[in-house]
Amino acid sequence: MKSHARVVIIGGGIMGVSALYHLAKRGWSDVVLVEKNELTAGSTWHAAGLCTHFAHNPTIMEMRATSVRLYRDVLPEETGLATGFHGCGALRVTRSEDRMAEFRHVRGIGRFVGYDFNVLTPGELKEIHPLCETEGIIGAIHEPDDGHVDPTLATNAMAAAARANGAEICRHTEVTGISRTAVGEWKVATSNGDIIAEHIVNAAGTWCREIGTMMGIDLPVVPMLHQYLVTDRVAEVAGRIEAGAPELPIIRDPEESWYVRQERDGLIVGPYEKDAQPWSVDGVPPDFGMELLPPDLDRVEHIVAKAMARVPALAEAGIKTIVNGPITFTPDANPLIGPAFGLPNAWLLTGSSMGVMEGGGAGDFLAEWILDGAPPRDALAVDARRFGGYADRDYRLDKAVECFGLQFGVHYPFEERPAGRPRRTTPILEAQRKEGAVLGAAYGWERPNWFAGENVDPAPALTFRRPEWFQAVAEECRAVGEAVGIADLSAFSKFEVAGPGASAFLEGLGANRPPRRDGHIGLFHALTPAGGIASEFTVTRIAPDRYYLTSAAAAERHDEDLLRRRAAGFDGVGIANVTDATGILGVMGPCSRDVLATVTDADLGNDAFPWLSAREIKVAGVAARALRVSYVGELGWELHVPMAGLSAVYDALRQSGQLHGMRPFGAYAMNSMRLEKGYRAWGMDLTTERTPFEAGLGYLVRPENREFAGRDALLARDASPDAWRMTLLEVVCAEALDPFYLHTVFSDGRPVGIVTSGAHGHRTGRALALAYLTPDAPAGARLSVDIIGERFDAVELAAAPYDPANRRLRDEMHLPEAAGHG
Repeated sequence: MKSHARVVIIGGGIMGVSALYHLAKRGWSDVVLVEKNELTAGSTWHAAGLCTHFAHNPTIMEMRATSVRLYRDVLPEETGLATGFHGCGALRVTRSEDRMAEFRHVRGIGRFVGYDFNVLTPGELKEIHPLCETEGIIGAIHEPDDGHVDPTLATNAMAAAARANGAEICRHTEVTGISRTAVGEWKVATSNGDIIAEHIVNAAGTWCREIGTMMGIDLPVVPMLHQYLVTDRVAEVAGRIEAGAPELPIIRDPEESWYVRQERDGLIVGPYEKDAQPWSVDGVPPDFGMELLPPDLDRVEHIVAKAMARVPALAEAGIKTIVNGPITFTPDANPLIGPAFGLPNAWLLTGSSMGVMEGGGAGDFLAEWILDGAPPRDALAVDARRFGGYADRDYRLDKAVECFGLQFGVHYPFEERPAGRPRRTTPILEAQRKEGAVLGAAYGWERPNWFAGENVDPAPALTFRRPEWFQAVAEECRAVGEAVGIADLSAFSKFEVAGPGASAFLEGLGANRPPRRDGHIGLFHALTPAGGIASEFTVTRIAPDRYYLTSAAAAERHDEDLLRRRAAGFDGVGIANVTDATGILGVMGPCSRDVLATVTDADLGNDAFPWLSAREIKVAGVAARALRVSYVGELGWELHVPMAGLSAVYDALRQSGQLHGMRPFGAYAMNSMRLEKGYRAWGMDLTTERTPFEAGLGYLVRPENREFAGRDALLARDASPDAWRMTLLEVVCAEALDPFYLHTVFSDGRPVGIVTSGAHGHRTGRALALAYLTPDAPAGARLSVDIIGERFDAVELAAAPYDPANRRLRDEMHLPEAAGHG
């Protein structure tokens, strides 16, 4: 075994071997994989091997598609070795109209990403799967390019190719410790000696938490027991084989929570029970490797019975084998891929509940991230830092059980799942509840989504169409537009950057320059090496050597990592995460100044306190950093106060606001109003895939006479004919249907773009959507948007439909219309 390597990968399941293969294939041959047992030990060897394209996120869809191409085409051609891939296709059946809407939504995503999904009638379903009974079924979705693979054959084919490219695999080599050397390299202690490495990758699957502890990080992963049954010979299946009929497609019934696939002349049935069973939550037995747990048929027999009713041939066969083994779940059932928080050159590739399905593509994804310094596609759905310190033992356990039980749950827009909550709360939570707050979760924070008035159901049915809270949100928007609203914005991530090198650091951090004067506020974007948007910060200059930064709630660990890593090359720069210590209240609307004036002695006039400026003031006797900014397009302030003083400020503002018609408003109203202004949102409209120029934010790019990460790539992409462009669309929707996200945009029947966010604009009465258009959609092209299978005309708007001149933000509504505003 080598004593030094560029990369050490820990774990020889399909995920780890995939990373090894893809790194070696790209020229990083000095890579070592260590496995304490045999390759595929853990969960890979006993997996059912299902492969699908079905996903609710384009990144995950592409990751799964990459796995299929790798197993089906690339590995057999490259190595001459079989992977056991069967391209039988797959079906999902349903009795639910909501499920059909979900199927159509996924089909729409597939049209943009480039993969086919066919929505079927019951008759068409029967033609494709003759053994399926269709009584009660209203439709299905067909995934023609899906199939299943032999996990062991696929893993060994990748291992052979990796070795051929110079990589090394060390089996029966247990990791016993991980530490950092004096020069910052990683030291991996094993049962066969130590390895010094520049990078380490935790791909340990079932044992990822144990390896994470050695690394110094707590991973929100829980092993869950999953069973499937393998039958003896099934006469009808054997008869089809003898007749030369094609292999039956995999079939899933999401409502009944099972899948069935053909296995030679028999069948496999895999149930997912609602009362899921965690296993070894506090540590996997050290001698566990390629063992299974005893069968527990009582837990799943009621689901198996339902599968037999749908596919009666199942009931005719005996049971050959019952497989009961652990698979890992994260709190949202997506894998953990990417940098390990706070650890230089430490990477995660683990936590996948669909390891074989995602393994080939996940290894490719991580390899590109390591080599290029940025993910190849938007990584928010899989980035390991999407969970924070709030994801403790109870949280990860509660969420894993919830996710397992909802393995086949409908993915509704605006769905808020309750397990593991609350985790992070502000002192005003109970006051908001009394006002009717219907809460959502943002990076562990409880925050109001909307406020239910009297005689309004606070838990309306989930839907793909216009929700029952539509009118309540409309009233919140009306109050903000006509009087004044108050919102709890405390979930935002908050950082202080201070020290003699702070200005120099921020000067090179983003595409825009930081504010040059104390009390000024700016917006800028840190870029990837390829010029994509990595982070968005609102930057307030407090003093020449002190700045205050805020960013999206979901970006807290991502942005802290980015700031600390990029500040490492500067002397005298300190980064402090002050998120938990600081609460934020947004006071927005034409009467916001009147409300604030009763609780502060500060001069709030335009001359003393102009738009995009900040002041240190007192509100209700509490020290506050007041920022005159507004994400909703109205006169307004954000009040950043110590969390301990948040209740006093909130109570004072609510009392003062009674005279001015103040209403609390939530995240849904804010989303509606920001779209009326065309404001972009990080993680939805702004991702690593697109540049600020493509996002329509070129006015925030200042490349002159300065260097910053991604600068040259940004300018080259701006000059490229392949550049995309973001546009604000008005969608002519049917009644009771509004855009939400990930709708494909068409022109002349061709997919030419994707909606990244959408909502009904209540102040303007328009259905609005931000969308990226490819070069295939020239300016002026006739566009339509597919929303759950229905096509609607869409018109590009030349300007924001609400106050395009920003007169309300500047508080100039009392002045004559003047040129130069904007």
